Amino acid sequence: MSVPQAIGRDGFGPLQYLICLRGIAWREALRFVHQRERFISALVRPLVWLFIFAAGFRQILGVSIIPPYQTYVLYEVYVTPGLIAMIQLFNGMQSSLSMVYDREMGNMRMLLVSPFPRWYLLTSKLLASTVVSILQVYAYLFIAWLWGIEPPLWGYVSVLPALALSGMMLGSLGMLLSSAIRQLENFAGVMNFVIFPMFFASSALYPLWLVQQSSPVVYTICWLNPFTYAVELIRFALYIEIDRLSLAVVVVMTTVFTTGAIIAYDPARGLIARRGGGGG
Repeated sequence: MSVPQAIGRDGFGPLQYLICLRGIAWREALRFVHQRERFISALVRPLVWLFIFAAGFRQILGVSIIPPYQTYVLYEVYVTPGLIAMIQLFNGMQSSLSMVYDREMGNMRMLLVSPFPRWYLLTSKLLASTVVSILQVYAYLFIAWLWGIEPPLWGYVSVLPALALSGMMLGSLGMLLSSAIRQLENFAGVMNFVIFPMFFASSALYPLWLVQQSSPVVYTICWLNPFTYAVELIRFALYIEIDRLSLAVVVVMTTVFTTGAIIAYDPARGLIARRGGGGG
């Protein structure tokens, strides 16, 4: 392929796009490394559930044989996929919080005025934040393994695509929310309004058949919650199985949230334009 053929209509070739992606990923990695408390807090939340709540609920809430488990499992084994999804949910919201901060401080302008396509810049940031969340998840899985939670060995590999998809879905949701919020202090309230209902109204902490027995209304809410399908996608993938419904829902919702975020950050059409531009 000749050099002119390798250059797109925007004047950039594959190498330039790769350099742009590397720069965004490097900035996200540096931010994560310099914010050690972010890594610690990402692990403290699920570990509190694993070490304290799961130990307390072990004798109260038994989990019968349900797919993908082949036998009765302890409660801490059941909640592990939900706690993994919790890590990715908080990471997606915190990554989007940084976008609100950058926009308020004016740093967002350097990203949004780049000659690269807006969709590529936002997707690159989404990919970078997803990689960070996956690293956090594997750190949690290592601690869970020390605690005696041992999925199949190949499950640590087969869960990787599920983590990538669920991380992108939750990250794109946070990105979409960040496009509608201008002030940093407002985002914390929105995070709580989104994170806790999504987490508790899902299959992260209890099987949906138990919820259906106690409250059909809550069961319907859980069934409509996209976070439920992220949890189930991770749960099945961790045991080397594919939940096709969860896979389809996560792919569709990732596409919807990402498209919505790209449109919202478009200065000509989105919320950023109607609220006064992409700068701080």
